[in-house]
Amino acid sequence: MKDPDAVLRRPAGPDETRRANAAFWDAYAPGYQRDHASELGTASFVWSPEGAREDDLGLLGAVEGRRVLDVGCGAGQTTRWLAARGARVAAFDLSMAQLRLAGAGPYVRADAESLPFADAAFDLACSAYGALPFVADSARVMREVARVLRPGGRWVFSVTHPVRWCFPDTETGLTVTTSYFDRTPYVEQGEDGVATYVEHHRTFGDRVREAVAAGLAVVDVVEPEWPDGHETTYEQWGPLRGRLIPGTAIWVTETARS
Repeated sequence: MKDPDAVLRRPAGPDETRRANAAFWDAYAPGYQRDHASELGTASFVWSPEGAREDDLGLLGAVEGRRVLDVGCGAGQTTRWLAARGARVAAFDLSMAQLRLAGAGPYVRADAESLPFADAAFDLACSAYGALPFVADSARVMREVARVLRPGGRWVFSVTHPVRWCFPDTETGLTVTTSYFDRTPYVEQGEDGVATYVEHHRTFGDRVREAVAAGLAVVDVVEPEWPDGHETTYEQWGPLRGRLIPGTAIWVTETARS
């Protein structure tokens, strides 16, 4: 359980967010991968804590032979899934500890707000809860991903559903405690006031505007339902709330065709 005195909502800019989250995931990576091995799998493409899988949803379409960028790849489960299906994958994460756990492969350490890839280098980009919740300027990430996609390229990403932000950070919290429109970052910090973890909230309208401003068209939004028989509690997600309110939004966007 997090110390409630160390959790608050306050401003956090790009540099503070980047430092806090890189350090957090470097420290937490081994425990996270161990504790969630059954949900993440070793080479699975799981979009959300509800257990939504790309094998069932097919949001990326055919990946064989296509150039794919895995944004915020963590320990590489989604990267390995893509490679096993014949994709030509490049993958990156801000955390070196996550990348070391991913092992050998097409991995680089990079910041999603400044991608080290050429214009129009990829056919697809994807992210399963990677990068977007953990950056201060998600609009810049949208622009960067759009830049590295070819015309007609697809960008699919999953993030915490914005409705979920209205509720407390516990699986049992069923009373709205925060305004849906409050974009103040969620921050965990030490006694010295230095942030140790930062997560940023955007509304549905924010996501649409960021995508459109980057030249992307929103073609679908999937809100996975909590399935019957799925009793695993994943951090603050679980069956009690999951059957009543959405926890995840999966966005499907595309660049304009030339």
